[in-house]
Amino acid sequence: MKTIYTYKDTQYNNIYDLSETMGKDGIFIPLSISEDSLKDLDVTVTTEEESLESIKEHKILTLKIQRDNLEVEPIAYNGHSYDYDSKARDRIAAAIIALELQGEGATIEWTTADNADTPVTANDLKMIIAAVAVRSNKLHTAYRVSKEKVEAATTAAEVEAVTFEV
Repeated sequence: MKTIYTYKDTQYNNIYDLSETMGKDGIFIPLSISEDSLKDLDVTVTTEEESLESIKEHKILTLKIQRDNLEVEPIAYNGHSYDYDSKARDRIAAAIIALELQGEGATIEWTTADNADTPVTANDLKMIIAAVAVRSNKLHTAYRVSKEKVEAATTAAEVEAVTFEV
């Protein structure tokens, strides 16, 4: 269901935008205002059934966000958990170059995701990246399966029942 608020011949898709506009007119409304109270303020409230295509698009976007969030979670390697957000990826890449320039067996103290320090080699950091690649492949495969289920759904209930399972 989608609620549309009409005030002074302008439509608003959410109560927040309506509240902002009415506030400019000196009418302050709480975001939890009832539909009956809105009608008393000359706001027309209509409810529309959201299209199946729109529901599917929203669900697919939600699945992408879930996948993307899981991709940057810390990754386990060799008994430790390592950050893998964009900043961590940059640090890992720089550390690999620095360690390789120092030669075989060079180590650096690395702070893990749980703030412990552990020595790592260039190969350790490459193995962390490899573990991320494996995880990323699983996540993208699971996303594709979920997306296919959404696209095949014929009702809103079927779309909502789809979950992201790795």
